[in-house]
This record gives sequence, structure tokens and C-alpha cells, in this order.
Amino acid sequence: MALRDHLGWYKHGKLPHFDCAGLYQSITCRLDDSLPEQAMATIEAEFRTRRIDKTALEIARRKRIEALLDAGHGSCILGQPHNAGLVMDAWRQFDGERYDLIIGVVMPNHMHVLVRVHQGTPLGTMVKTWKTFTSRRFAVDESVGYRPAWQRGYWDRYIRNEAHYADAVRYILFNPVKAGLVTVPAEWPYLVLGRGVDLEIDPPAAPAAPREPED
Repeated sequence: MALRDHLGWYKHGKLPHFDCAGLYQSITCRLDDSLPEQAMATIEAEFRTRRIDKTALEIARRKRIEALLDAGHGSCILGQPHNAGLVMDAWRQFDGERYDLIIGVVMPNHMHVLVRVHQGTPLGTMVKTWKTFTSRRFAVDESVGYRPAWQRGYWDRYIRNEAHYADAVRYILFNPVKAGLVTVPAEWPYLVLGRGVDLEIDPPAAPAAPREPED
């Protein structure tokens, strides 16, 4: 593969991306029918009125959207073995050549994957390859009434440090549990464990209970 330039910071649509060789990148792609328009409009209206700094705002907004994804809206065609297998095959196709696959999970209407990007593999090109390989081969239930496809764009977040890396692995591993699809990660059939990752990882810590107001 010929070496290509990495773009550094850039925007695609409204989303910022950071494209740099050698980084660990946590990437999320979703189907185009995975988020109800009315629910998204409600979220956007709510966050336009919140008075918190930009970073905290984006984190809170992202958590709300992730919860919506896990609720299982839309056709959920990635829950079919054939379609989920396509996504996992796409990840494996260039593992070790264009990137190192760390961990990935295919959810019914979206996917999460953590990779270390090699020199000469632009982030956008890598994601486009996965989408192109899979979308052309999706098997679609006729009852859906149309052919679902990947939503344009993707979310990516480069890994800052070891703690962030551990959190990203844990989130991906336990996403099916968090969504109520299984009780332990090993029960989910659409999970790919790559380099240095196994199932012996503690689940995410439960959020702290709110403190009672003092008298």
C-alpha cells in the first residue's frame, strides 16, 4: 500500500476528527435509521440551552446519544449473523497491515472498534473501506421496506493515556451488557478481541449515588 498523508485535525460535516499515524483510535459508526429524528431534535434543543463548557457539553451530549443507540431503534440489521459477520470480517481484512485491531463489537444498529492506526492509512480511508465492504453485502429483511445503510460520517476519539485506553476497551467489551442484550460479554457473539485483550476485565464502575442534601 502506498503511503498517504495524514490530515491532522480536520472537520467532516460538523464533526472534528484527528488523523495521525500511530494513534489508538476509538471509532463508532451507526446505521442511518438508528437514531429517531424527534429524539435527536429534543436532545439538540436541550443542549443548546445548557450553560456548561464546550468539552463537558459534548461529553454529556455523546452519552445521551449512546444511550439512544443502545435502546435499539431502527431496523437493527447488524443484529443478523450475516451482517454482523461482514463487519467483523472487514475489521480483520487489513488487521496488522493498515492498523492493529485491539477490540471491536457489533451492536444491532451500530459498531464500536478500537485500533492502532499505521503510517499511511488515513483515518477516513480506513473507515470508508469498512463501510463500503459491508454495505454492498448487507442482507436486508424485506419487512424493513427500504435498504438501511451506514450514516454518513463517524465518531472517533484518539486515546490520550493508559487510563483512557482501559476505559475504551472496557466500554466496548461491556456495551452489549450495558444495552441489556446479555449478562456477560462472553455471551455476545459479535465481539472481536484483538491484541492484548481478553475477557478477564472488570466491568465499568457503577456511577456514584447522588448525595442527599444536608439539613
